[in-house]
Amino acid sequence: MQYTDQTGYTIQLKTLPKRIVSLVPSQSELLWDLGLENELVGITKFCIHPKEMFERIERVGGTKQLNLEKIRSLKPDLIIGNKEENDKTQIEELRKEFNVWMSDIYTIDDALRMIESIGELSGKKSEAATLSDQTQKKFSLVNNTHLKNKKVVYLMWYNPLMAAASNTFIHSIINSAGMINLFAEKERYPVTDVQEIKSLNPDLILLSTEPFPFSDKHISEFEDLFVKGRVKIVDGEMFSWYGSRLLKVPDYLNQLFV
Repeated sequence: MQYTDQTGYTIQLKTLPKRIVSLVPSQSELLWDLGLENELVGITKFCIHPKEMFERIERVGGTKQLNLEKIRSLKPDLIIGNKEENDKTQIEELRKEFNVWMSDIYTIDDALRMIESIGELSGKKSEAATLSDQTQKKFSLVNNTHLKNKKVVYLMWYNPLMAAASNTFIHSIINSAGMINLFAEKERYPVTDVQEIKSLNPDLILLSTEPFPFSDKHISEFEDLFVKGRVKIVDGEMFSWYGSRLLKVPDYLNQLFV
């Protein structure tokens, strides 16, 4: 069977994959939750959820610095990665030897299509369809009046300060909660500074716990610069993981700052 990934690349699988290497944390968690724990033979060092998977499955380096020899030793019949999170040169190298299926995700709809596609190529079509349907229904019920129309700046890196702008999955999650991303006129992850943020006059400054681990100690620093009470820590996984964890996001958004 032929399968075309989200980058337009087509792979051919003669049988259902029995040895899968996953190169992205959110997709590793998805594979595990779809019931593919026996087929999953390799993950990255950042694939920390669930704990049992992290402790049990062989690790093949980081998302940007894969150990290609370790991957080769695992003899995968399928590798699953992501265009943004993995290094293009390494993916091209792997494609010379293995079936590599890549996701390319900017919106919640992209994520749902990824879930369904991975379900289809892995023999878990029914389970993936159920997960996608449940997730879609829960997002339709997101209704947090504390977030509605709030103008926000979402910071995901500290030095230099970097914000999540348009054309990102984070932006899609911000919109799903009814918030207004003040960096929507820019793209991807622009570098910013305190003066620019002040000029935007945000209602909320959201400090993400990943990829930079903002924590409570950073709140006072930002509150010295902005109005007290406007700076909040948010769970970066809930804003940027696009696998099965997506099912938990609507409840998280509904309870945020309530």
